[in-house]
Amino acid sequence: MKSNIFCDYLRNQRELITEKMKKKLVYSTAVGALAVAMGVMVACDSEFKQETIVFDDPAYAPDTTYINPVFKPVLADPSIVRTGDGMFYAYGTEDTWNDGVHHIVAILKSDNLEDWQWVGDVFTDETKPKWGTTDAGVWAPQIVQSPNDGRYYLYYSLSTWGDPNPGIGVAVADSPEGPFEDLGKILRSNDQNINVKNSIDPFFTWTKRGNRSTYYMFWGSFNGIYVIQMQDEKTVMPGAVPQKIAWGTGGVSGFEGVYIYKHGDYYYFFGSSGTCCEGADSQYHVTVARSSNITGPYVNEKGESILTDGVYGKPFLDGDPALGFTGPGHNAEIFTDDRGRDFILYHAVDIVSGEGDGTLAPGSTATRRPLMMDEVTWVDGWPVVNADTELEGKPSNIEKISPYFSTAK
Repeated sequence: MKSNIFCDYLRNQRELITEKMKKKLVYSTAVGALAVAMGVMVACDSEFKQETIVFDDPAYAPDTTYINPVFKPVLADPSIVRTGDGMFYAYGTEDTWNDGVHHIVAILKSDNLEDWQWVGDVFTDETKPKWGTTDAGVWAPQIVQSPNDGRYYLYYSLSTWGDPNPGIGVAVADSPEGPFEDLGKILRSNDQNINVKNSIDPFFTWTKRGNRSTYYMFWGSFNGIYVIQMQDEKTVMPGAVPQKIAWGTGGVSGFEGVYIYKHGDYYYFFGSSGTCCEGADSQYHVTVARSSNITGPYVNEKGESILTDGVYGKPFLDGDPALGFTGPGHNAEIFTDDRGRDFILYHAVDIVSGEGDGTLAPGSTATRRPLMMDEVTWVDGWPVVNADTELEGKPSNIEKISPYFSTAK
């Protein structure tokens, strides 16, 4: 009788712990293995026959795995922000999805970087910015939560293909889900004191010394990457002029999609190069340079300045048709999970599933580019994707250990 009572107790504890831990059950032919796992040997063979429960240590063991893409059909040129409640919000270039609905900067939501759901769009046909060239698209957004007022600023490119006078604008909202109010133009290629061809792909950031913040806007697409000092989140500093930090000669020579990331003693410049939108033939890829100063000079691992024509950064991420993904690039932000692992998100062309096999999305002029994610490791002061594996420097196409966030449901 005592043995049966103890077995009932043990069964109840198993159920309580299983619910609390929310871990996987692993089955085997072991007899009485639950008691062994708990450090207790009892004669409960009939209660636990054929079953072993393995409790993963939540501080170390992976909860799940993921596989690329983490969102499709498309979220090109992604940008992501994490809010105070631990949620992530992603935004991407204007595009038409498989259901035929046109999304003018789609907004996605996730609590773990891998499971995303659509929650709305930044603009509608009625609210879409109209200050640019006729029929201009809203491309390459960047989302930032202001260090001043806590509001969400959405920087965007307004451009057509081959636009002679594209520009960069900003919208703002109290919530990452909107509604967003367009604040209009920040700069345009033909503006006095700008004169930067193909002024798209904004990246707004700031440095802080004591109570003083200094704001910067980086931008550019294959005609050089530039930086200019900003007065605040929406206004260029009076009298400021663009400073070139990376070369570009037009076409697809040079960089676009700049992202600046502070790690240790350096600022890291992530730049995309090559053809972004040629389907399975896309040659898009990412290289990295670094500097001890946010405005440069930025150099590669050989110490060569990326201001010099023809000099790229250290190779970071490149496509591989054998893996099913080409044209990875225009990366989003890097996030560190609760176990100290870094993950970067970006887009790529999926040539296996048919989502990006070279065909164009209905009503769109760009190849489908779904959202991707891979782990970043820092080796000798440089970021490496999927380090020390056969996939080093490449998009992963196999199950990988997911990032861990204690706030994820």
